[in-house]
Amino acid sequence: MRKFKAVVAIALASVMVAGFAGCGSSGDAPAASSTDGNAEVGTEEASDAGTEGTSAETAGSSDLNVMIETPVESLDPQVAQDGTSLEVIANFTDGLTQMDADGQTINALAESYEISDDGLTYTFHIREDANWSNGTPVTANDFVFAWRRAVDPAVASEYSYMLSDIGQVKNAAEIIAGEKDKSELGATAVDEKTLQVELNVPVSYFLSLMYFPTYYPVNEEFFNSCGDTFATSPETVLSNGAFILDDYQPAATAFHFTKNPDYYDTDKVKLPGISYQVIQDSQQALMSYQTGALDTTLVNGEQVDQVKDDPEFQTIGAGYLWYVVPNVDNVPELANLNLRLAMTFAINRDAITEDVLKDGSMPTYTAVPIDLAAGPDGTDFSADQSRFSDVCAYDADKAVSYWETALSELGVTEVSLTMVVDADDAPQKVAQVLKEQWETTLPGLTVELSVEPKKQRIEDMQNGNFQLGLTRWGPDYADPMTYLGMWVTGNNNNYGLWSSADYDAIIENCTTGELCTDIEGRWAALYDAEKIVMDEAVIYPLYTQCNAEMMSSKVTGVEFHPVALNRVYKNAVKAD
Repeated sequence: MRKFKAVVAIALASVMVAGFAGCGSSGDAPAASSTDGNAEVGTEEASDAGTEGTSAETAGSSDLNVMIETPVESLDPQVAQDGTSLEVIANFTDGLTQMDADGQTINALAESYEISDDGLTYTFHIREDANWSNGTPVTANDFVFAWRRAVDPAVASEYSYMLSDIGQVKNAAEIIAGEKDKSELGATAVDEKTLQVELNVPVSYFLSLMYFPTYYPVNEEFFNSCGDTFATSPETVLSNGAFILDDYQPAATAFHFTKNPDYYDTDKVKLPGISYQVIQDSQQALMSYQTGALDTTLVNGEQVDQVKDDPEFQTIGAGYLWYVVPNVDNVPELANLNLRLAMTFAINRDAITEDVLKDGSMPTYTAVPIDLAAGPDGTDFSADQSRFSDVCAYDADKAVSYWETALSELGVTEVSLTMVVDADDAPQKVAQVLKEQWETTLPGLTVELSVEPKKQRIEDMQNGNFQLGLTRWGPDYADPMTYLGMWVTGNNNNYGLWSSADYDAIIENCTTGELCTDIEGRWAALYDAEKIVMDEAVIYPLYTQCNAEMMSSKVTGVEFHPVALNRVYKNAVKAD
């Protein structure tokens, strides 16, 4: 069965909507997503890094035992940028708001709030019973301090643009650019429990951004006491959330949380703890699940064939768009548009999803994935997957035609390229199929695969040190801008270093220009922007990811979201 959360219609508008739903590697322009950058350590190499005294000794039989594919990259909410890290941080830290089971925005640390008539000022009142795990209260200054860290150029947060271009917090862009001091950020502690936020323009989904970890609070005194060790161990993190981290080491292959008895909402938390295990091999993970060592695990490929009829098997929309990035700036061959079009026409996306992944993932032919957001008329932004069929489809004849033209323009008969790919199981399988499809369809093309730890792959792509890259992007909020903002000139996630003045102008107009408050006009302009990306083959879209998972029948209440935080465990229950 395939489960998708309902798409949510959101747009920048002058009317602010309380409780608006939205959700999650980074940049200088509007884009946001649970990035794909995960620190990666081989399972065998990391086996001594964090398992001792963790899952075997700490985890109890009533704990929820969870499989993840890669280690945590960072526990620092203003530094973390990968989906795994964001999920883990959300276990022990709350923001001003949370998502409910249906993805709607609800109060968390904010007991209440007011929005000014012009939509430019938010006043949040923090719960009196919200405390850190060292007994100190959660205060408005904790948010001011954290948000200033997020925009501080010295911190160089990959998600700083969440406050500037996405959240439009006053002076955030200027602080990031080094033009103003961080003390001028539009976030003020009116008193201990009152936070006032000033925006540049009305942002209809601002409340939904508050549950994204970049906006989470940090206790300043505790941070300063930790120095450079902040967020690297149980002793150097504080909890104000449902669980407390009690066993963890950087790059650990196993770590553990226990229930926070002093959490303001502790009565709703039924799990005594959560035990994480990093397992990169899908067959090993399935075996661990079948022996009872795991309560939930991802499966793919051949494993899906084994378990698809099991009542504990389910496929769940994960929100991620997987795609290939060609480096159009540093690789002369890939600067050729006809070559890029030849490569995208040579991709059989159905073969990838049906024969390789088998997890419910859907072939995708648009730059914005399926089931992300609905427009003013209520229809999914990407419902029409044939919209760009003249530039993105599986057509071997067109692929060869474009290929021959490209070779003629380049004055060569052969092209050799290298594609970087993560060490995870599924991406390697997909990359191998892409290599075979390209080399079979396009005579004279050779594609070598360079398998790298995910963290290294992300760094190489952000630095332009690659030719082709297989990557993914998960949305932070339910609006097309979370994808389209990536390809603005200078955005850190614009890995291929593509640039278009026309494209930049459209995005700017939709973000801070006249279309900011024109819902229908903005929506139409976003389609125009997407067409530029597709016509230029800035990326080769592959598929919108579903997660094929095994979930023990003993477990209920795990919340799945296609945006921001893919899995939330606060309300999970594990029967004896």
